[in-house]
Amino acid sequence: MPSISVLIIEDEAIIALLLAEVIEGMGYEVCDIAATETEAVAAAARFRPGLMIVDANLREGSGISAVKEIQRNGDIPHIFVSGDMATVQKLSQGSEVLEKPFNETQLARSIARTLAMAAPAQDRTGTPFDSA
Repeated sequence: MPSISVLIIEDEAIIALLLAEVIEGMGYEVCDIAATETEAVAAAARFRPGLMIVDANLREGSGISAVKEIQRNGDIPHIFVSGDMATVQKLSQGSEVLEKPFNETQLARSIARTLAMAAPAQDRTGTPFDSA
């Protein structure tokens, strides 16, 4: 499996660190952890990750708004995570969504589905999502 860089957008530090550990254990590279909408947009521009794991509700800004802004510069596969499923489902039509709490198996399946859905778009453009 080629190394895919992952941007984690999560405002709870302990959750972000645990998520990074799990993702790295799956063989992915965590390029950055962003805790606010502003940090997320800047990190996505700087690293152009191959995947984003995004908490929908951040203390400063919104993960959903961050993804909308990031996607203006090109599609990056993403997974929303939240304990507030009504909000995420309403605002993220067509996106993969995981309800907190989730386990490693659910995360792995969600990542696989998200990357598989993104692969046809990558094939059409001939450009990989991550520039690493």
